[in-house]
Amino acid sequence: MAATAPSWSLDKVGEWGETSAFEVERERIVAYAEATNDDFPAHRSGDLAPPVFAVVPAFQSFAAAVGAVVPPEILMTVVHGEQDFFYHRPVVPGEVLETRSAVVGAHARSSGATAIVKVETRASGGDLAVEQYMTAFFRGAELAESVGEVAPGHSVEHTEDPLAFVEQRFDSDQTHRYAAASGDPMPIHTDDAFAKSVGLPGIIVHGLCTMAFCSRAVIENGCADDPTRLRRLAVRFAGIVQPHEQIATTLWRADDGRLAFETSTDSGNLAIKDGLAEIA
Repeated sequence: MAATAPSWSLDKVGEWGETSAFEVERERIVAYAEATNDDFPAHRSGDLAPPVFAVVPAFQSFAAAVGAVVPPEILMTVVHGEQDFFYHRPVVPGEVLETRSAVVGAHARSSGATAIVKVETRASGGDLAVEQYMTAFFRGAELAESVGEVAPGHSVEHTEDPLAFVEQRFDSDQTHRYAAASGDPMPIHTDDAFAKSVGLPGIIVHGLCTMAFCSRAVIENGCADDPTRLRRLAVRFAGIVQPHEQIATTLWRADDGRLAFETSTDSGNLAIKDGLAEIA
């Protein structure tokens, strides 16, 4: 008799989870900047949170939302599919942020299934700081039907001639530092044996760590080194990156002051595609 596929709680799609509070500490901002090799002065001093830091206050809320819908048996098959931040104002030290999350869509794919999570982060007074959509892809998962929303699109036409080409490298301990600073404990990023046990070639770099590296390329070349001008930052994670690899991000101008970008490894693999930055 064939085994029954784990059951998704699709009745929970669209339901917001409980609101969680997060105090933004200067030391936490500094730790995140250091973990992503971010040398921008306001980030390194902790005066201003880097763009991708917005995932830190959201991580536990996001995980709880996914756990309410996705079967526990397949949670460890997850990889990050897409990430899309909408910035309404900067995040700064000393404030208390309140975050809530909901799985707003679940969709069957040819080689697995995705959960689309919407996250809202507000200041304690209620003003919206950051919205984000996280797409979690569960490798080999089965889903009988697709329900709910799809994530916002972020593929745009761009000029043929690149605006910039930025090369970066990871440190040998990058994934361990990022795991500690971000609060992401997934063992595929820190335990080589575990990563291989779930079909990966070994430890892989967090997708959001790679995205944070890309954000520096965007800020330097598209925002005149002013990260507060960034209004949206979105990527599709197209392939895995390992710590020994170098990456190169190519940026192009798109319409309405936007930038398109993609990132490849020195092994010739595409790591990030459909990158989009919207700049004020």
